[in-house]
Amino acid sequence: MNDHNLLGQLSSLHEMMTQLVQGQAEADCYRSYHPELAPLAWYFGYAMYRETLWVRELIQGDRDMTERVRDIFHVEDPGPEQWRQLPPKDHLLNWALELQDENLMRLANPGVLPDHPLLQEQRLLPIILQEQAKIYEQMLVVVNQRQLQLPHNYTVSEPLIATLPGADCVSVSQGHYRVGAKGDPAAFDNELPTQIVDLSSFRIDRRPTSNAQYLAFMESGGYANQALWNEAGWQWLQGTAKHPHYWRQGGGGNWYAIGLNGPFELSADDPVTGVSHYEAMAYANWVNSLGGELQGAVLQHEYQWEAAVRTQVIREFGRVWEWCSNPFKPYTGYIHSPYKQERTLDFSDQRFCLRGASLHTQPSLRRLSLRNRAAAAQNYLFTGIRLVYPPIEDA
Repeated sequence: MNDHNLLGQLSSLHEMMTQLVQGQAEADCYRSYHPELAPLAWYFGYAMYRETLWVRELIQGDRDMTERVRDIFHVEDPGPEQWRQLPPKDHLLNWALELQDENLMRLANPGVLPDHPLLQEQRLLPIILQEQAKIYEQMLVVVNQRQLQLPHNYTVSEPLIATLPGADCVSVSQGHYRVGAKGDPAAFDNELPTQIVDLSSFRIDRRPTSNAQYLAFMESGGYANQALWNEAGWQWLQGTAKHPHYWRQGGGGNWYAIGLNGPFELSADDPVTGVSHYEAMAYANWVNSLGGELQGAVLQHEYQWEAAVRTQVIREFGRVWEWCSNPFKPYTGYIHSPYKQERTLDFSDQRFCLRGASLHTQPSLRRLSLRNRAAAAQNYLFTGIRLVYPPIEDA
């Protein structure tokens, strides 16, 4: 993709971020709606800080603009101390709009920028665009959290009916499969180097777990059956609601969901959204307990997902981030980026891979090699489930 298209995407992202902030009341922009999430205004300012860090500080050596706000945005765990330093909404918008215009001008006219390897390798724009896309999706999570805290008097017109999962799977043969990025200037260092992995045969769900299937897990007592949960998951469950994060129960016990624009009906076939890794693992254990062709059900490994998608065995993905069984670890032969601003710093046994994309994920992040990740308890993201199964042996 050429720079003109990437600049167009970046300009559109600027506009969407700005409109998101403009559309919220000032008080709402500065309120935290979840213990693990900053206010909307902080994410908006952070996006502009990061973009300016790349364009001006790293490429041009100009630290003036970033140094002024570094104490607000360059912190490992932002909290009320940083939020209190944010300027009023109008000032924040004016500051951001000025930076957006000036940064776009510089990026659109590389001749005004000094020679730099990131420009020679055509990597600067993809890096900035992807960072902005990630932050925009975080901003949408914040907006959704706000909706969850508003009063909703919603009547379900078409109740969601539970449906037991069936073996609607496709098969992937044993073999060697490519995993990771190859020759893509947009790739993060954690997508490299390209791996050739040896996979045994497996079956994989044709589509992510649906709302109706997950409701069957709930109605079967899945949240009350300790045998389905690992120790950490069961402990986590004692302090949280026994349903997907974005679900609510209305009159008659019928379930509906809360989205960016408020309540809406749950479609039976749509992917369940807003579940933790703990819930995904418990659901897999429950499906396994159903036996038959579902016996041996487990959460997918990220290698299985990528192999199935690359070979086009599965085509239905991109509506939820799909939990994987494996923790987020570096690939064999991993070499970190030479630029500390883009190095992967959160490899951990306590964070698990997410593959695919959500409905709210921007095009720049929708590539097959991209590795998202989250802690096991993070059920407020746009996350879902896909299972794999052993092959069916020929009689």
